[in-house]
Amino acid sequence: MTLPTTIRSLAILLALLIASVSLAKGPTYTDPKETDDDFAFQGEYQGAIQVAGEKIKIGVQVIALGDGQFRSVAHVGGLPGDGWDGTEKHTATGSRQGAVVVFEDDLATGKIENGKLHITAKGEDVTGVLEKVNRKSPTLGKRPPADAVVLFDGTKADNFRGGNVVDGLLQAGCTSKQTFGSHQVHIEFRLPYQPHDRGQQRGNSGIYLQGRYECQMLDSFGLEGKQNECGGLYSVKAPDLNMCLPPLSWQTYDIDFTAGTYDDAGKVLTNPRVTVRHNGVVIHDDVELPGQRNTTAAPSKPGNAPGPIYLQNHSNPVVYRNIWVVPSRS
Repeated sequence: MTLPTTIRSLAILLALLIASVSLAKGPTYTDPKETDDDFAFQGEYQGAIQVAGEKIKIGVQVIALGDGQFRSVAHVGGLPGDGWDGTEKHTATGSRQGAVVVFEDDLATGKIENGKLHITAKGEDVTGVLEKVNRKSPTLGKRPPADAVVLFDGTKADNFRGGNVVDGLLQAGCTSKQTFGSHQVHIEFRLPYQPHDRGQQRGNSGIYLQGRYECQMLDSFGLEGKQNECGGLYSVKAPDLNMCLPPLSWQTYDIDFTAGTYDDAGKVLTNPRVTVRHNGVVIHDDVELPGQRNTTAAPSKPGNAPGPIYLQNHSNPVVYRNIWVVPSRS
């Protein structure tokens, strides 16, 4: 090995080590009972506003950004998955002033106080009071059918290589010992609350189907819903709708995966396909995945062999529970 090659190899190793270390800039909270003063204001608010005597349903997502700073996203028609048609929305910034959070832009002002968001438009006959809501996935706590392979039931992590259980919750960074072809998988996950952090450093993990195709887990509450955000098929496709709930909420993925097929030479005959329900809402409907390549950072190579369920460790304390798989008999 020549000296330049050695230096290059060391540089690559160093880059990988740096990439594996969390770049979190602020505190990380994993217990809803032990958070900062901003946490109580963050969340979802829904109700109706009066516009010139007409009631219009509206849903607002309030995101904590650290140090008393907030961003709000108002969805006309209701919250994502509960009335919003994916078109009209408005954003604003706000700050906490003691026991109140105040938002203001060119169109309206909003004030959160005692669990309610009061909205008043500037120069128009628009008023409304929205109640804070705590939505839960309809598949939360879903029991495995009789033919399911239960990978984690809240006790031991014996079905995972590298599995670790703390307080009945499976920790990130483990791979199922059993491998699967076509299958259905149910998993419940909880993202940490990291108000000062942004992007890929804010509660990052993912579930890799067959160890090849990642459905991203990330605190994307109130964001656009991109391919590298929560619910995204990483480097392949953005979710049809961002159904990410606030951090420290329990969330669900219910995924139907159809394995690809290959000839004896390894040529793709049919690409794998996937349908994903995030918190009970279809965000990917029978989407074709690339059979010739995997998504980013996949531990398994493309191919016809069955693969494991891999739960990515991205140096964020994402936890899981109630994980089971129903293998396809076809």
